[in-house]
Amino acid sequence: MREKKQIYFLFVKCIQLLTTLSIYATLYENQRETDAARQNNMKSQSTSQIPAHGVTFKSVSIAMLLIPINCYWVIEMEVIRYSGHPVTISLFFNVIFSLFVVIGVNELFKRFVPTLALAQSELVIVYLMLSIASGITGHDMLEILVPMLGHAFRFATAENEWQQLFTPFLPNWLTVSDSQLLQGYYEGELPLYTAETLLGWAKPVLWWTVFITVLIFGMLCINIIVRKQWIEHEKLSYPIIQLPLQMAQSGHAAGSLLEPQQNRFFRNKLMWLGFGIAGALALWNGVNFLYPILPELRTRVRSFQVFTESPWNAMGRIPFSLYPFAIGLGFFIPLDLSFSCWFFFWYWRVMRVVGAAIGMRSLPRFPYMNEQASGGYLALCVLAIWASRRHLLHVGKTVIGLHTDTARDDSDSPMSYRAAVLCLIGVMAFLVLFCYYGGAEIWVMFVFFVIYYMISIAITRMRAELGTPVHDLHYSGPDEILTRTVGTRRLGRDNLVMFSMFWFINRAYRSHPMPHQLEGFKIMERTHMTMPRIIFALTLAAVLGSLAGFWALIDRGYRLGMEVRAYWPSLSAFGIEPYRRLTGWLQAPEETLIAESGFMGLGFLLTTVLMLFRMRFVWWPFHPAGFAISTSWGMNVTWSCLFMSWLIKLLILQYGGVVRHRKIAPFFLGLILGEFTVGSLWTIIGIIAGIPTYGFWV
Repeated sequence: MREKKQIYFLFVKCIQLLTTLSIYATLYENQRETDAARQNNMKSQSTSQIPAHGVTFKSVSIAMLLIPINCYWVIEMEVIRYSGHPVTISLFFNVIFSLFVVIGVNELFKRFVPTLALAQSELVIVYLMLSIASGITGHDMLEILVPMLGHAFRFATAENEWQQLFTPFLPNWLTVSDSQLLQGYYEGELPLYTAETLLGWAKPVLWWTVFITVLIFGMLCINIIVRKQWIEHEKLSYPIIQLPLQMAQSGHAAGSLLEPQQNRFFRNKLMWLGFGIAGALALWNGVNFLYPILPELRTRVRSFQVFTESPWNAMGRIPFSLYPFAIGLGFFIPLDLSFSCWFFFWYWRVMRVVGAAIGMRSLPRFPYMNEQASGGYLALCVLAIWASRRHLLHVGKTVIGLHTDTARDDSDSPMSYRAAVLCLIGVMAFLVLFCYYGGAEIWVMFVFFVIYYMISIAITRMRAELGTPVHDLHYSGPDEILTRTVGTRRLGRDNLVMFSMFWFINRAYRSHPMPHQLEGFKIMERTHMTMPRIIFALTLAAVLGSLAGFWALIDRGYRLGMEVRAYWPSLSAFGIEPYRRLTGWLQAPEETLIAESGFMGLGFLLTTVLMLFRMRFVWWPFHPAGFAISTSWGMNVTWSCLFMSWLIKLLILQYGGVVRHRKIAPFFLGLILGEFTVGSLWTIIGIIAGIPTYGFWV
């Protein structure tokens, strides 16, 4: 009872804190919104462009309808079939396909019921809400969390000693220990929709939904703070938004709901040529999957053993792929960035050979790629903050009231700088208290979430500037950084238990929500949309995405049985990984890992040096983001695609110039859309027919 009172006390205090901040922010916003409206009227008079309100009843309703469908679809692909993996790609193909279908239906409404047709701004909101919700449901968030909730209790044995090591210390308000509930989830064919079963799952589901929503709201606050600097001042390229932005132009013009906007994208012959090539490849390979007698035109990754003798065999198997969508995305990446990605892929292979040649027996994991990547991501965050220092200083002065004319800088933002900073402080307070009542120490978890948000900033910055098709950073989050530098012995059991509970947000970062938020701001800026309502839409997407993801995962478990029908990684990897690691931490506690910490520092240093050289020499060809991301699983899979797109783009710019580059760009957008569309249709056919079908990715 005492623990329950403490939990409810925490909940009430956090709600009071967030409510107070919300009231304060609302009062503060009133005058600012008045000024913003006046400013927008002046702009509209001078440009004849009426700002569009994308967050409408129509757009939000459609997104709310599609979110559960998309979450269910993602779970079918990634958990039950383990094929397709849509949210391991920077641009989620399930969302692009959903947007494509909505646009097709919207064309019918434009022709027969124009008043019900969606505007361009409303299509953008549907896309953004689906992206946030799908990312939460997917491979690197809820698909890991839900198997974790009961795994330690379901599979605890005398041999693994989990009952003695840590199960008594797992927060019971964040886990499921009831054997009947777990039997239904793992074995299936038991009713989920009974009061007793739903109440058994309700507490952890609701608490984790609150946690995820607050965590993502903190990302939104950070994005609001850096939005103007990264979008308006530095004018980063945001390659990922090119396709959804062009697709959304099929809506009405921003200034009218009744006059259709001419969409050149869907009338471009080069786009349909690219669509046809990529779609035909996916169609042919899908038929080959069902009828292997036909030859395969392979675009998926395969590995080759090039060298068999030492030390060259340390290079390992070389992956090679020709994904049309990855080549299409790579075409919009700046040349120095795409060059750095594939160059550093080979750099790490050579480092392995060097380690084997000189006999690095004292450093068996040389060159410590994950550790150097961790340092590289932290350096990217620090460098991004340093580059934005003047803007951040201005934000700080605005927050403490030294700048009275705040409308001059943040009147067009979704939230004022002062409100964003106060809300971010409230978010950090909630997250730390959440962990404190889970048994962890306040200072440890404060540092934990500072590092987590630093990595989030680095990923968001990298997506805004680089737009790589895949980013993941496996096993290099704040839990790994702290255990390497501080040592598991000093951290202690309670902190390590809480680290393990957050494995679902730190195993990898492929479906990270924060980049989608900032990319949404960029799309809104490009389409002249008003900002204030977007906070509601993105927060609602986080809540609905969490609840729909939990529902889809638990429902499929009770219907099919996760031990019976789910593909093996959903159990043998996602559920057991954090507890296997926790067992090692507790059974063999260690002090600071000198080699691992040193190579993290080396990664930080090399990334910083690369940036300094890039700023000093115009001809410098290497980008620090390419160094940091090149260690990842995603870069191993797509390096050859980025090489192809880099080479094609280089030749086009050299012999055709910028004009030719712009004219041919729709062809590469067509490659993305074609493979995404036909690949999505194959997954839908497989789900409806109950048969395995072709997955174009991985």
